[in-house]
Amino acid sequence: MALFLLVFAVCLVIFGGMVAIMLLSHTPRFRTEPDHLLMLFDKALASEVGETEWNTLIDYPIRHDDTLDGVRRRAKRIMEEHGRHGRVARGKPLLDASGQEELGALRQHLAAHTALKRRQRET
Repeated sequence: MALFLLVFAVCLVIFGGMVAIMLLSHTPRFRTEPDHLLMLFDKALASEVGETEWNTLIDYPIRHDDTLDGVRRRAKRIMEEHGRHGRVARGKPLLDASGQEELGALRQHLAAHTALKRRQRET
């Protein structure tokens, strides 16, 4: 009987600990920051980004920053207008020449906005 109670207590502690860990842990969340988009735009301008990586960041809504979500939506529009699916697989850039120009301008805008925000936080 003592062995049964010992095994029962050990199992109860293990299962109770697992339930406590599951209740106290939170769902991991990905938070897109301006640096993520800047790196993605740099890769796209250098023709080093794949469609999967592009779609993963651009199709995921950004709810914590309206300005950043506006940039994301503009990049998505640029892809819809100037991008061709399957271009990367054929060794071509993700966007055509005018799309590259628009994305470069959007990247400069985001970099300037991010730099301004950082300076405002420092002062």
